[in-house]
Amino acid sequence: MTKTQKAEIIEVLSNEFQTAQTVVLCDYKGLSVSDLEGLRKLAREKEAKVQVVKNTLATIALEKANLTGIDIKDTNIFIWGEDSVATSKVVSDFAKKNELFVIKSAYVDREVADAAKVEAFAKLPGREELLAMLAATWMAPVANFTIGLDALRQKKEEESA
Repeated sequence: MTKTQKAEIIEVLSNEFQTAQTVVLCDYKGLSVSDLEGLRKLAREKEAKVQVVKNTLATIALEKANLTGIDIKDTNIFIWGEDSVATSKVVSDFAKKNELFVIKSAYVDREVADAAKVEAFAKLPGREELLAMLAATWMAPVANFTIGLDALRQKKEEESA
């Protein structure tokens, strides 16, 4: 790999890491290529990105994105995305299915986090679930009012009959 290619990788990754709300660092040692493709597919569905990067290049990219505090060593794969909950769910779900996949650490909202925090974020409801809960809350008074009107109508019909 030439210096120009390395510089391009660092530039692209640092831009990606700057916009990401969550960057998760995991150990993937022992996983097959098909397993990693499954991870990439799962990440694509949740609009997260996955990449294996050399530790030195990743360290430089993270520093350029003002993300420090994690010592990067051994085999690593990076998963990042703009939605902290969705990205955490990708990592957590994949880790449950593959015992060789281990969450090492992460940056959540630009702060260093451990695997437990990533798991906690994964348990939160996603954006779609929250929107559905909000819509249900807004619709409850209207639904109750409609039910009450219908009951009143039925009562008036019974009285007039």
